[in-house]
Amino acid sequence: MALDDRLLSGVSVLAAVVEAGSFVRAAETLGITQPAVSRAIARLEARIGVRLLDRTTRSVTLTEDGRRLYEETSTLLSSIGDAVTFATGAASVVRGRLRVNMDTYFSSMLLAPHLGRFLDLYPEVSLELITRSELGDLVSEGFDLAIRFAELPSSSLVARRLLETRVVTVASPSYLAKQGRPAKPTDVPGHVCLQFRNPVTGRPFEWEFHRGRKILPIKTTGRLLLTDAQTLVGACVAGAGIAQLLAISIQGHLDRGDLIELFPDWPDERFPLYALYPSRHLPPAKLRAFIDFVLQVAVPTRP
Repeated sequence: MALDDRLLSGVSVLAAVVEAGSFVRAAETLGITQPAVSRAIARLEARIGVRLLDRTTRSVTLTEDGRRLYEETSTLLSSIGDAVTFATGAASVVRGRLRVNMDTYFSSMLLAPHLGRFLDLYPEVSLELITRSELGDLVSEGFDLAIRFAELPSSSLVARRLLETRVVTVASPSYLAKQGRPAKPTDVPGHVCLQFRNPVTGRPFEWEFHRGRKILPIKTTGRLLLTDAQTLVGACVAGAGIAQLLAISIQGHLDRGDLIELFPDWPDERFPLYALYPSRHLPPAKLRAFIDFVLQVAVPTRP
C-alpha cells in the first residue's frame, strides 16, 4: 500500500487517540474537532480494511489489529516528529509546552520558590507540573520529563542522575527535651519514628545508617505513616518524632536549629535525584533547559 499524506495523517490521529485515551482529548491535542478525529479514524479503517478501535460511551480500546498497527508505527512517528522538531529549531530554541512528572518532595520543598524565575527566563515555554508519588508511564501519559528522588526500577527510560544528597536522621529540640536524645543508631527503635512510604514498593522506607563501607540496618516502627514530604518535615519540626530526611530539603531547618542531626558520625547514606525522559535522540531545548535549571536550583545548596 502506497504511503500518502492521508494515510500518514490517519495513523497520526490514531496515535493521538491511543495516547490521549479518548477522542475528545485527542482532538484537543491535535487542535481539531472531535468529529474530525472520528472521520479520520473511519477513513483509516476503510483504507486498510480492518477495525482499529472498539468504542463505547465510556472508553476507547485498540483491537488486536489496531494494537499491532500502533506498535509498529509509533516509533516511526516519533522519529518523524524528532526530525521535524530539529528542522524547525526546537532543538536549539527554548519554547513550547513542557509537561513534567515531578517528585512531590523536590517540587514542594525545593523547586516551587524558583518557578517564576524559570518562566521569566523562557517566556516562550508553557510549563505543566504534575506532582504525585508514583512515576506511572511517561510515554502513554504524555510527559516530556520526570524529576524524581528515588532508586528506580529498570525501564526503557533514559535516566540521568543529577545529584545525590545525604540522608540525615533528625529530631526537633522539643522532642529531644521530652524523650531524650538517642546516643547511637541502635537506640532509635526505642523512640517514636515517623515513617515515610516508598512510592516504588508501597512500604515504609527501611532505615539504614552508613559510615564508609559499613551499613547498619535498623528496624523501626511508628504509628504515623506519611506520603507527603512537607507533612513529614512539619511533623518532625513540631516534635512528633524522629525522622530520616533528605538533607538538601531541610538545610534551612538545620541551620536555624529547628531540627538537630542526631548522628553526624554516620554521614554516608546518600539518595539520588534523577531526570527521566523517553529518548536520547534529539532532546528538545526546552527539556535540556529545565534540567539545567533544576541543577542550578539544587546544586548550590546541596549538602
